Parts: sequence; structure tokens; C-alpha cells
Amino acid sequence: MSEWILAVSDLNEYVRRTLAADPMLRSLRLRGEISNFKRHTSGHWYFTLKDEHSRINCVMFRQNAMRMSLRPMDGMQVILSGSVSLYAEGGQYQFYAENMRPDGLGTLYQQFEALKAKLAAEGLFDAGRKRPLPLRPRKIAVVTSRTGAVLQDIRNVSARRDAGVPLVLLPVQVQGEGAAESIAAAIRKAGGLSGVDVIITGRGGGSMEDLWAFNEEIVARAIAESPIPVISAVGHETDVTIADFAADVRASTPSHAAELAVPDKAELIDGLRMMRGHLTQAAMAQVHRARTRLALCQRHMEALRPDRQLMELRSRVQQLQTRLDRCVDDRLALYPPRLALMQMKLDHLMDAKLRQQQEKIASSRAKLDALNPARVLERGYALVLDGDRVIPDAASAVPQMTLRFRDGTVAVRMEE
Repeated sequence: MSEWILAVSDLNEYVRRTLAADPMLRSLRLRGEISNFKRHTSGHWYFTLKDEHSRINCVMFRQNAMRMSLRPMDGMQVILSGSVSLYAEGGQYQFYAENMRPDGLGTLYQQFEALKAKLAAEGLFDAGRKRPLPLRPRKIAVVTSRTGAVLQDIRNVSARRDAGVPLVLLPVQVQGEGAAESIAAAIRKAGGLSGVDVIITGRGGGSMEDLWAFNEEIVARAIAESPIPVISAVGHETDVTIADFAADVRASTPSHAAELAVPDKAELIDGLRMMRGHLTQAAMAQVHRARTRLALCQRHMEALRPDRQLMELRSRVQQLQTRLDRCVDDRLALYPPRLALMQMKLDHLMDAKLRQQQEKIASSRAKLDALNPARVLERGYALVLDGDRVIPDAASAVPQMTLRFRDGTVAVRMEE
């Protein structure tokens, strides 16, 4: 007999067919809690369904997931419809979900998300609707249970921060049937109380069922319609309710709510003292600036007075006259040396010119002396004259002529 050896894929395929053929494993319904939920980019949902003792891997394919109005999250209790099979390639035994509906607490989550989406669409949670808390409230209304630690915590914190802020308790039922109506009625009543300008509403921690009164629509609308700011302080820091979204301010705890509503008196006093100091400094600086501007204006007005302007003009004219006189004196002081220098130059030029003229006169005199007929006569010559006319040659001679010698004249007559 030959040995029978299977491949891994053959074994997985055999198990898959066996599971698929078992009518007990088809059209199953499973109840459990979702964990490790992942929404793949393909649109498939992958998650684990668990109870107190076991768990099973689950998948819901895209075509089924698209039909679901429920949006799964970790911790939700659900009921799945589907079948069991084997993923042959990975050898994984898993549940293939075709439908999903909430179960137990999961129904509360569904209601919570539905109401949250509805009120958000109406704009009930818009930031523009939120009102600021007063700096120091005249009176605070506390909407909570008469018993329990919440009221005591608010009282202790409020008294420690400022004992002068009174608290008004409006006791309500915070859990169970009728709690939401009680809370909503108290919030509306608090909004009409004289002197109250802040409302704190809340309760201590608990399960989602315990806090459910603050997830009711009637409470959310009462908070949104309140004429004065509302602080929501429900449960612990990790607890979130519809009332937190509707409130003007969400506090992580009731003690935190009291801290938000009641300012620290000592801090206020210190702040006021600091503000007084700043205001004093600002006022002194303003006065100093005003005095400086006033002094400038006075000097400006003084400068614009006609008599002052006339006086300044006279003073300026006097200064200019003094400067002019000084300039004239300075210029005149420069003239004597310059005149003396010019006189010396003029004398030198006149002497040179005079010598030049004297030399020219002497030269001309010498020339005249050389040309003077008297000089010629002194050398023994004589002039032949016809009256006053000089006879230059024999052809011009006339019968009666005069001979002028150096020392006199002699009349002569021409004869052949």
C-alpha cells in the first residue's frame, strides 16, 4: 500500500470544504465584543470578536460593509450574522460576517452617535454659540444630586477660592428613569433665578448607563436654551456626554467646574493690585506727556506773540547789523595794506614810466639836436633864406637872399 502524503494547500482546502459543507456552521449568529477593528483601504472590515474566554478573527467584505448603518468601534457589543470558513492561503479559521447589529451597550453607543450627529447638524454644538464665563459670578446654581461627593467637592473648592460667591442647589435625580426630565427642568429653573449668572450641572463617574441621563436630547436642548452660561461636569475626565458638547464650557471633573466658575479671590486681588500699579504708571506717564505737550504749546504760543516776534526781528536785525559792521570793518581793515601795496606798485610804475619817458625825451632831444640847423651853423655852415623859406639849391636862388650864420644874418644879392 502506497503512503498517502498531502500538500499543505490540499489539507487547507479539505478543511475549508468540510467547514463549508457543515450546515451547523452556516447562517450562524455570534454575540461578542469588537476589538482591534480596522477598516482597510479596500473597504473590507477586519476585527476580532471576543467574550470572556475566547476570541475569533472576523472579516466583513466591502459589499456587506457598505450596507451597514452602524459604524463599529472597539468595545461595542454586537451580534454578527454569517458563516465559519477557513482562509486556505493562511490557514486561518475565521468568521465571515454578512450583517452586524448592536447588542446591549452597543445600542447605547448607536443612540449616542445618532443624537450627537443630529444636534451637531442643527448647530447646537457650534463654537459661535459658546458664551464666556463671567469674571466673578454673583451667584452660582448647582444642578446635581443632593447626596454624593459632587456637591461637596464644588462647595469645598468654591469656598477655598472665594467664600463670598453663594451657591444655590437645585437637587435633581441624576440616574434612572425620569432623571433627564429632572435635570432639564432644573436647568431651565436656574436660568430664571435672580442673581444667578452661571450654572454647573453634573454628577460623579460611572458606566455609560449611569451617565445616560446627560446624553438625553431634553437635557442638551435645556443647556443650549439656557440664558446664562452652563458648565458641564459629568463623570471623570475620560467620560464624554452630549451635555459636554452642548455646554458653554466642559469641565473634566466637578472640582474643575468650581475652579472654572469661581475665580481665586487672592489672585483677583493680586491682579487688581497689579492693574492699579499699571494704571497708576500709565496715568503718570499720560500726565507727563500732557505736561510736555502743554509746555511745547506754551512755548509755541509765546513764540507766535506779535511783540515777541517783533522783538525777535529787532534782535535779528541788530545781529545782522552787527555782523555787517564787523564785516565792513574787517574788509576796511584789509584795505590799508592793500592800498599801501597798490601805492608802492603805482609809484614803481610811475617811476618806471617817468624814466621811460625821460629816456624817450632825451633820445628825441638828441635826435632834435642832431637835426637842429643851429648845430649845423655852429660847424660853419649857413642857411640861404628867401624870407623865411629855405633855398635848397642854386636853381631856386633869387636875386635877393639872406644868409643866416651862427651868430647873425647877412643880406646878399645874386650877380652873374
